Amino acid sequence: MTDKKLYTTQLGAGLGLIEETRTLLNLWQPGMDSSALYQAALDSGDFPNVTARRLRNIVAECFTPRYLVKDDYPAIQLKQLKEGLSSTELTQLFFLFTSRANTILADFVKQVYWRKYAGGQDAISRDDAKDFVMDANQNGKTIRYWSDSTIKRVSTYLTGCCAAFGMLEKGRKSVRKIIPFRVHPNTVALLAYDLHFAGIGDNAVISHPDWELFGLQKEDLKEELKRLSLKGFFIIQSAGDVISIGWNYKSWEELIRVISE
Repeated sequence: MTDKKLYTTQLGAGLGLIEETRTLLNLWQPGMDSSALYQAALDSGDFPNVTARRLRNIVAECFTPRYLVKDDYPAIQLKQLKEGLSSTELTQLFFLFTSRANTILADFVKQVYWRKYAGGQDAISRDDAKDFVMDANQNGKTIRYWSDSTIKRVSTYLTGCCAAFGMLEKGRKSVRKIIPFRVHPNTVALLAYDLHFAGIGDNAVISHPDWELFGLQKEDLKEELKRLSLKGFFIIQSAGDVISIGWNYKSWEELIRVISE
């Protein structure tokens, strides 16, 4: 999960796609691959205003790399969770998995959005995004050297995606206001367990870069986890910089059942 991948233009296939993702999760069944899901979506009639080619791109270029990562993960968890979470909580999980699949978005959020937020600035401009992409292009972070037109397009993808996930104001604007973003407790619990179930040790969970997507530094996260421990999610023990977490739920099924109640 921590391997750095080169930046691509894949966000251009679809930004947040929040409603489309909800619909596809309804249609998806365990064991379905990208082709089977595309056919199910095509046959469903749930996308009447989307061309077959566009629908194929949404499934293959957006849903699959985000939500069919390995052995039905995380689609199977999200499908089970979606009725028990608020719209905002589910959107935050979509944001997490979209960022994992698109390193350029993850880095933009960490390096531009949160730095401006922490610095008291109230907006992010298209030029801010363009500067970020140009710098990445010049420093070999992209899969190939991008043209000026590609840089411009990718810049709009970044701000548009942040708007879709509720971090910037929506609309076709060259300057977008920053919207205060607060990670929900259930999102924190689910991400912590997600990392734990992936086999990551307790201290590595606390220092994992995914928390930066939500603006959480290590000390902030410790406080969030302590609050969640009062709700029975964990048992937290810390001594200096060393932390030990007692994980009260041993499987996704247990965790999902508790959160959905």
